[in-house]
Amino acid sequence: MSGSDRTQQASLLLEALGMDSERCNERSALTLLALLHLQQDDDWADAANPMLGTRAIMDWIRDQYGKDYAANSRETIRRFTLHQFADALLIQQNPDKPDRAVNSPKWNYQVTPQALAVIQRYGSSGFDVALVDYLEQVPGLKAQYAAAREMNRIPLTLPNGELFTLSPGGQNVLIKQMVEEFCPLFTPGAEVLYIGDADTKWALFEEERLAELGVTVDQHGKMPDLVVYMPDKDWLVLLEAASSHGPVDSQRRSELAALFNAATPGLVFVSCFPDRRKMRQYLPQIAWETDTWCSEDPTHLIHFNGERFLGPYE
Repeated sequence: MSGSDRTQQASLLLEALGMDSERCNERSALTLLALLHLQQDDDWADAANPMLGTRAIMDWIRDQYGKDYAANSRETIRRFTLHQFADALLIQQNPDKPDRAVNSPKWNYQVTPQALAVIQRYGSSGFDVALVDYLEQVPGLKAQYAAAREMNRIPLTLPNGELFTLSPGGQNVLIKQMVEEFCPLFTPGAEVLYIGDADTKWALFEEERLAELGVTVDQHGKMPDLVVYMPDKDWLVLLEAASSHGPVDSQRRSELAALFNAATPGLVFVSCFPDRRKMRQYLPQIAWETDTWCSEDPTHLIHFNGERFLGPYE
């Protein structure tokens, strides 16, 4: 069987599993084949479900199907295929360690056992019945996996002492560090007005308090990951967890300035990284007149422009 024929089969399989057109395209089909470790001449019954990172997925696609994605495609595969596969319960993230740090090189994905059992029957006489049974079970399976994830939620303590939790994995490990380490050091006495969760965008949203500060947020706007107000200085500190979606570059700085254009406090922009190694990947993109913080060196800030130190620019 040719690679294009097998890829087309995978696309049709994804469609049968209820995926939208974006998740049935060539990129998503090849990603599924890599996750299944299914070569061109294998039977669907040979499908497996190893735990693979994004780089390993791309290497498999290149070696087995001749599609050599550029290194910068990793983020596209992760954000526009793997995330949606996980939402549909086709795959699970880090089944060996659900609370794995977002910057861990061991971050991985695995086809769920329930989905694998159906996929292995693809092309056989029993596939249609297995598919119907599986789709009927998906809501219950999602509830089971959600319960398991709930047990692994990330606890954090807000500056006012209030306890809060975030969903496990993703950039939430870094967001916890931003709240518990950055804020006490650099924004003492501040109020946390917004926290974005990898699972629930508006996890903490002090809408009324933000409105008092002149901020009315359209919930379709792309909020920063953390918004903190410093009443003693009258500053709003807008922090991005740059471990996965990048830092405050010039475009993002403009977007945030427009989103908070009616705010009465001054605006401070901070890009947060798990470590300097990750920061170096984005160094050319970081906007001037912003600050950068790495959780591995929590007591230090890197300021891009020496005129101010953690302060707003008029």
